Formats: sequence, C-alpha cells, structure tokens
Amino acid sequence: MGSQLMMRSGIFEPHGRLFHPRADPFHTSYQTSQWIPRVMASSVGGTRPNFSIKSLSMNEPVVSADWLHANLGEPDLKVVDASWYMPDEQRNPIKEYPVAHIPGALFFDIDGIADRTTNLPHMLPSEEAFAAAASALGIENKDGIVVYDGKGIFSAARVWWMFQVFGHEKVWVLDGGLPRWRASGYDVESSASSDAILKVSAASEAIEKVYQGQTVGPITFHAKFQPRLVWTFEQVKQNIEDKTHQHIDARSKARFDGTAPEPRKEIKSGHVPGSKCIPFPQMLDASQTLLPADELKKWFDKEGISLESPVLLSCGTGVTACVLALGLHRLGKLDVAVYDGSWTEWATRCCYFC
Repeated sequence: MGSQLMMRSGIFEPHGRLFHPRADPFHTSYQTSQWIPRVMASSVGGTRPNFSIKSLSMNEPVVSADWLHANLGEPDLKVVDASWYMPDEQRNPIKEYPVAHIPGALFFDIDGIADRTTNLPHMLPSEEAFAAAASALGIENKDGIVVYDGKGIFSAARVWWMFQVFGHEKVWVLDGGLPRWRASGYDVESSASSDAILKVSAASEAIEKVYQGQTVGPITFHAKFQPRLVWTFEQVKQNIEDKTHQHIDARSKARFDGTAPEPRKEIKSGHVPGSKCIPFPQMLDASQTLLPADELKKWFDKEGISLESPVLLSCGTGVTACVLALGLHRLGKLDVAVYDGSWTEWATRCCYFC
C-alpha cells in the first residue's frame, strides 16, 4: 500500500502558480443566512484580526470563508482538504488537489486513512492508527482544524466527525467548501510542495505500519476514541428490537425505498427495518451551505424525529450520514451515533445473518 501511495503521489507537480479569480477578493457578492464567527476579515483596511479559537463556538460546526481567509496561515490552524467523491462521479480528489486547493491546505485521504482489517470502504481506523496518520500530516492536539471539500459540504463532514470520534473537538467545516471559497474571490493554490506530497504518503504509510505492528513516531496527535459516537452492525441489529435510538438514513429516498440502485453494483438497495429517510442534501441550501437551525429542524420534525431522544445515523458507507450529524450539531444535539459500516455492510451481512 505504501508503494501505491508513493506512485499516486507522483501526480503532484509543483508549479508555483496561484489562480486569481476575477471576483473582488475583498468582497463577497452574495449573502447567506449561515452563522459567521465573531472574528471577521478586515482586509480592506489592511488590518488582520487576532487569531483565536476561543472566538468560535464549540457548538457551531461551520466557519465562513471570510473567517478562514482572515485567519489563514496562523500557526495553530490547520486547513484540511478532505475531498472525496462517489464511485460513479469518476473524479479523483488526489489529482484535483494540486490543481486547486486553499493555500497551505493538507490533503486528508479518506480511503487511505482507514481500517486495514476490513474490505468495507473507508472504515474508521484504530485509535493508534488515526493518531499516527494525523501526526504524519503534522496535526497536533493544540491545533484548530478547518475541513473542506470540493463539493460544498459532503465528505468534509466525515473528516469533521472522525476528529470528533477521536476526541478532538476543535474542528469545523468550511461552510460551502471550496466552491464558496472561490466564489468569495479568494485565491486557490495550484501547486503542491514536496512537504505536502510526502505527508499524503506518510499518513497512509503510518496506518500500514500500525496494522503491521511496527513502531510509528513521533506522535504529535494523541487520539482518544469516543465509542458512543460509533455504532457497529450488532448494535444496529439490536436496535431494531430495542428501539433505543431513532435511526435516520441519509441516502436518497429512491435508494432507501429500493427503487434505485446503489452506486456499488454488488450492493442491493433498501433500508434497515425501522429506519427513516432524510436525504443529506436537505441539510443544505442551493449554495451548499448549512441551513439555519430553524430550517434544519423542519426536516427532522417532518420525519417525526425528536431531538430529545437518541439518534443513530447511517448512509451508504458512513460519509453523508455525517452531514446529518453536522446539522444536528447546529441544533445542539452533539452526541449522535453514526453506523460506520452503514448500508454497504448491512446489505452485505444481512444476506447471511438477518
């Protein structure tokens, strides 16, 4: 795997160029209803606000492009490109990263920073493996982390959730992602330094070493697994009988109903008995930013979901369920479990065990 990652890394060719969008870089030409942190950009006046993680609400899961632009480059802030796409989209995020990314952003490979003991896609790695991978990327526990992706809010929510699972709460999603960043008139970098290239490979190789029982170091990020945020196949199966948690599926209604095929051809469509469907796009507006709290709540109310009772989330492979987790986080519901194996595991295993 390590050698494969090195070959994949060969697509990174530093060009040292910056894209300069035509839009005025100091003016956002549209307004949204999303929450904006108290620290705002003031580039027009030539001043730069003091960076402070304390200025961000730990209960608010997103930050604006303006805030990120104002604080970009601060030593205790890491920006992470977590772009990932569905198989049928035929997009390669690792190849797209050096073409256009937020300046200084690290690349987080969802498929690479994953469990090596299962054939299921991008399952959570062990606590030790995640710590090794995050450390290889240069992330420390003192860092604030802003995660984004190439679609708006899609796979970034998964990495936001992963850091929460491993005990790091100082993590936010860039509202609207790379599209909002560029629409705001801010530069994107079209080069990848040799250091960035090495970190992509080093993170995956660190995972490999941990699963092979080898020593990895130095460790700069110490993970602390939060089991309440991750559910297994056995727990989901038991919940059908016990009904302790309201189970919400983030896939499309057609896939949920079994009338549309799954992106992975070997997987049949359908849903876990007793679960309800709230497709993840319903958490977002037309510009792919997170809806305000009152609009989010309407979708949960519509499906009869009580915010006073426990919630379990799933989707196809544990990625877009985290968009629902992001929405629930905005509503103040922080302890939300995600079924990591999601429908891909359920549909596969239930052929034999259900």
